[in-house]
Amino acid sequence: MTRPAVPRVAVCMAVCNGANWIDEQLRSILGQQGVELTVFVGVDQSHDGSAERLARHQAVDSRVRILPSGQGFGSAAANFFYLLREIDFTGFDHVALADQDDVWFSDKLVRAVAEMRRQGGDAYSSNVIALWPDGRQSLVDKAQPLRRWDHLFEAAGPGCTYVMSAALVEALRAVLDREGKAVAGIALHDWFIYAFARTQGFRWVIDPRPGMLYRQHASNVVGVNAGWRALLRRATMVRSGWAFQQAALIAHLSGAARDPQVLAWFDGSRASSLRLARHACQCRRRRRDRLFFLLSCVLMFVTGPARPR
Repeated sequence: MTRPAVPRVAVCMAVCNGANWIDEQLRSILGQQGVELTVFVGVDQSHDGSAERLARHQAVDSRVRILPSGQGFGSAAANFFYLLREIDFTGFDHVALADQDDVWFSDKLVRAVAEMRRQGGDAYSSNVIALWPDGRQSLVDKAQPLRRWDHLFEAAGPGCTYVMSAALVEALRAVLDREGKAVAGIALHDWFIYAFARTQGFRWVIDPRPGMLYRQHASNVVGVNAGWRALLRRATMVRSGWAFQQAALIAHLSGAARDPQVLAWFDGSRASSLRLARHACQCRRRRRDRLFFLLSCVLMFVTGPARPR
């Protein structure tokens, strides 16, 4: 009886001033069970010795490959988009994204591949366990049932949990190549990738079982949405117009705005806010987020949509 082939996974890792965490993170990635992997690293301009640490890993493990960039990306999203465009994924079955500062459980990738096969998925994300510097841990639950339009207003979960089929990555790369200048305006790569996949008919699987420790610290781009500070930050992003500007751009680039109903949500009028409010229950997965979304739409209807500066 022929044994099933071991999945081959390309791991795309974005690094910027991550010297404090790179060693532990790389050990957890290179120690993955049940898969063959290569870690491709994009290094943003760093001043803490990150590049030197990575070079030492590359010197002793051929699975670590640092891409030449010589540039400052300015954001994790730009770095990941660079990796997805530049890497030759020929021969790989799946592509995973990795931050520089987490700790993966040893079965993270093999479980992702197994769940995608079991559920017929083209992409995968999972819950995580948030880890604070003082040792506190807490489950971050993003595994609520998918909604019709949730992908236009939130990510599937932390992008560092994403594992995608080669077919999805090929389709995604075509858009990145074609719409490079517009894509540069996207601030959160995980939100866009999820929106693109769902809009284009790829099946997404969200696993309730955590696959990693999700480290929390002052340098997190987003981090865990918990507590009053997180709520205030989200409210500021909505009221400034930034969140809906990003949603409009993502709807356009993912192809969702071809739907006249979706297009009408982003015309900048008060009426569009009211139209969107009617569909709030289908725009976020978590119940409390649906309520926050509804209140945000009503506020914009009353005061008029804010124009991003």
